[in-house]
Amino acid sequence: MNRDTHAFEGARTASLRGWRRIWRYTTQRQVAYLTVIRDASTTIDGLIAPVPDQDWGALDYRERAYARVPAAHQITHTLPHQPQIAVYAIPDNADDSHAQDHTLLLSYIDVVVQGYLREFGAEGAARFFASTSGWDAPIVDDRAAPRYPRHCRLTPEETALVDVHLANLRVRIVDA
Repeated sequence: MNRDTHAFEGARTASLRGWRRIWRYTTQRQVAYLTVIRDASTTIDGLIAPVPDQDWGALDYRERAYARVPAAHQITHTLPHQPQIAVYAIPDNADDSHAQDHTLLLSYIDVVVQGYLREFGAEGAARFFASTSGWDAPIVDDRAAPRYPRHCRLTPEETALVDVHLANLRVRIVDA
């Protein structure tokens, strides 16, 4: 969602019908991944971008914890043509929702929210928090030493906005 975390040229905003966001715990690692699950009643904001050199294999490798799901028929965008579009989602068979030791990374949340702020403004960031589930896990405050590999530095205003939304959700934040 954050253009600073990838080199895909030509990214543009779009909406995805029939899916909602969730923090999902998997067997892949000890922190939750942000993903999407099917939900016919929901539409979410995001970005679409051309796959460099149509190298879907390289993108599949980058997103290797996810499965590629065709989604062109569920995307609303402003392109004059209908490109191949996929959404990457954690497969159901990789779900590890019964594990008790999974956490969310604040550095990961920060990057995502920064992207929503830049693309959709404060209202878009608010929609992200409201339309995402899975906030019940502890959030590790790793801002001082980010563990998310594609972390980005936030402005003080962006940080304050993230913190207000998390406080409104009454999440539990723990030290790194």
